[in-house]
Amino acid sequence: MTQLESARAGLITKEMKYCAEFEGIELEKLRKLVAEGKVVIPRNKLHNLKRPAAIGEQMTVKVNANIGTSVGYSSLKEELEKLEAALNTGADAVMVLSTWGNLSEMRKEIVKRSPVPVGSVPIYDSAVKAYTEKRNVVDFSEKDFINMVLQHAEDGIDFMTIHVGITKRVLEKLKNSRRILKIVSRGGSIIAGWMIKNNKENPFYEHFDEILQIAREYDITLSLGDGMRPGAIADSTDPQQLEELFFMQELALKAYDAGIQVMLEGPGHVPLNEIELNVKLMKKIGLGRPIFLLGPLPTDRGVGYDHIVSAIGGALAGYYGCDFLCYVTPAEHVGLPDAEEVKEGVIAARIAAIVADVARGNQRAMKLEEEMARARRDFDWDKMFKLAIHAERAQKKFEKMKYTEDGCSMCGPFCAIKITKDFAEEK
Repeated sequence: MTQLESARAGLITKEMKYCAEFEGIELEKLRKLVAEGKVVIPRNKLHNLKRPAAIGEQMTVKVNANIGTSVGYSSLKEELEKLEAALNTGADAVMVLSTWGNLSEMRKEIVKRSPVPVGSVPIYDSAVKAYTEKRNVVDFSEKDFINMVLQHAEDGIDFMTIHVGITKRVLEKLKNSRRILKIVSRGGSIIAGWMIKNNKENPFYEHFDEILQIAREYDITLSLGDGMRPGAIADSTDPQQLEELFFMQELALKAYDAGIQVMLEGPGHVPLNEIELNVKLMKKIGLGRPIFLLGPLPTDRGVGYDHIVSAIGGALAGYYGCDFLCYVTPAEHVGLPDAEEVKEGVIAARIAAIVADVARGNQRAMKLEEEMARARRDFDWDKMFKLAIHAERAQKKFEKMKYTEDGCSMCGPFCAIKITKDFAEEK
């Protein structure tokens, strides 16, 4: 049985036990949330998962790190370095979005080495296969769509992005829309190109039942991709984005009936004042299903610093109910990220996630904040660094410009905590 089927039958899986302990939530409460489809625990039956993640209502906000190759930049060694960077900085999941090299080999190796859930986008493989065979990028058959999903399942992938909401009806409206950037989703553009070339409906939509069968066999969580996500602030919350979202409700219900866990993906480039609307709308239309957001990015002009832009948007999105943040690196919009940029992206996204957890009053997050406050009061630097989201930079700064063993060089002898130590001591 799948995680969802087990939960509905009243059965507790080992993944549920692990997640309940990590989240500090009653096991039965978690089981009910999984049974209702409000929490997902992605785990392919072929993946020996060490650190499963519960994503959804009442859980801590999770962070995903995208890694992957591109034309001219294809090295398994580099991808494993990125994986290590993501894991060392606390990513809760990784997605393998490679578009060059031996794709299956890379996926298998990353799944083998990853203790956290691994995601992918199967449609990329179809396009890469066509390109390497010197055909048009969208020159492949409907069967190729299904075969790629099966291949990814057999490689051990835990969750997959399926751009199933791009229908002929949505594309027809897109033609005459006022959008500046029509489609910015790579997977979405491949499917749209295929549909236009062949004058056919989206194969993922047409053959959704076959995809559900594969997902059920391997217990894969489907992430319903937002192929119509806005790629510019000027295009946010427009009819194309919303039209696709309405299709997702139908498909989420169909997947639930088949015993398949589902997440809904969302924007994208969204101004700060529209983030609350987007998150709450996705939750309502998605009937409480977990939502997975890229960013969101509340300005288009932070090029080179988009990890910071994303953290600002992500913190607000998390506060309003986003469950899963897909990180953005400093290389976003300009190039393929290296291991160092993966690290920066994860740290920024984790800061956003923790800010959201604190604002939501999550008990685990609040306990850690209190522990940090006490460690600062007591000048317990070891404890402070242990509690830090990522201690490496803080420790280096402290050692480089240390004032005394128990004080930093920011204030030196004029440290407010030292001056008022008598008032600060607990009675």
